[in-house]
Amino acid sequence: MGKRQKDLIERAKDAALKVLLHNAHGPYRGLPRTAGWGYPEPYTRDIMVSALGILTTQNKKLIRSLGRCLEALARSQSRLGHIPSLAHDRYDRGASDCTPLFLLATAAFRQATGEADFLCQAVQKAMVWMEYQSPSDIVLVGQLPTSDWRDEQWVVGYGLFVNTVVYAYLKMFGQDKRASLLREMMGHFTINAERQHRHVHEGLVLRRKPYYALWSYKVYGSERFDLLGNSLAILSGIAAPSRARSIIKWIETECEGLRRSEELAVELPPNFFPYINSGDPDWMPRYSKYNQPGEYHNGGIWPFVCGFYIAALVAAGRQPLAEKKLAALAALVRPARAHDVEFGFNEWCRAQDGTPQGEDWQTWSAAMFLYAAACVEQKSTPFFDRIRDSTATAE
Repeated sequence: MGKRQKDLIERAKDAALKVLLHNAHGPYRGLPRTAGWGYPEPYTRDIMVSALGILTTQNKKLIRSLGRCLEALARSQSRLGHIPSLAHDRYDRGASDCTPLFLLATAAFRQATGEADFLCQAVQKAMVWMEYQSPSDIVLVGQLPTSDWRDEQWVVGYGLFVNTVVYAYLKMFGQDKRASLLREMMGHFTINAERQHRHVHEGLVLRRKPYYALWSYKVYGSERFDLLGNSLAILSGIAAPSRARSIIKWIETECEGLRRSEELAVELPPNFFPYINSGDPDWMPRYSKYNQPGEYHNGGIWPFVCGFYIAALVAAGRQPLAEKKLAALAALVRPARAHDVEFGFNEWCRAQDGTPQGEDWQTWSAAMFLYAAACVEQKSTPFFDRIRDSTATAE
């Protein structure tokens, strides 16, 4: 990595910290903002994802702000244990990922602060809620469409992303038996026959492809690629080292093809591909307005997701590639869409030209840049190294 790239990364780190400090106190009960301007609310999933980066900064103000948000979520938790989508609004419910992300963030907070009993009652209630989310009553978690972070994309049944988060928090809370069962279930092949035989359980492994399916349920599923879910599968150790290397090789090869066909303009992978095009079986009418190919959840480039990918590269031992992608991410987060700032840390960028299209100064864009930078610098992945080590020991 050259001096210019190193300088850019350092400047981006300084700017990211300023974004997080700016967003640490918002207008809703003093809870952190989701973005500097466009999203003043404390959206649960954004802040919970951001916890990974916030905790690596060791900044006391940011950690206190995160703690207040976790406590607010515990107060807003439903009677049955469900965590709402907004930290200040107990009635904004229905998300499939907010409860598992709350558990993941709380476990990380405990590790970073040493507060081993932090929010014990809320954690226990959330654990019970998650057990009831398994349609098969085993351990794989199901979800309704548009209920995870992709509010414009259909993920139905057993989604990869949510189940990787469940695996991670189970390991972090020492529930190794349930975690091992979940990993085993995810390791089953998806079912591509016309009918499902009794006692044959579907999984998320694809035949003839190295990565995990976006989702599967009974005889249905999607083989499109989910960068966030597969990055978490690598980070958490769900993917064995050999599979992790194969997934990364596949990603880089496919992205090179996207660049040759002018469907990708930068050195970072889209969050999802192949893109869904009009006329495809999984195209939805709303996509023509909200989810065009190469945009938003249909292949947009999300800096926070790229942060997870860089961490996954470190976890897989691809240090030089991780350094290269971190430099590319530092360049990607510079442009702003609507504000005069040195680093925009925008929400998402269009794949075909790399231009920012979402809200500037997004909390999780800044936080996951800092997490990715910490992984590259330390040549380790905070919070996830322990999970992978325990997974490898159990094999």
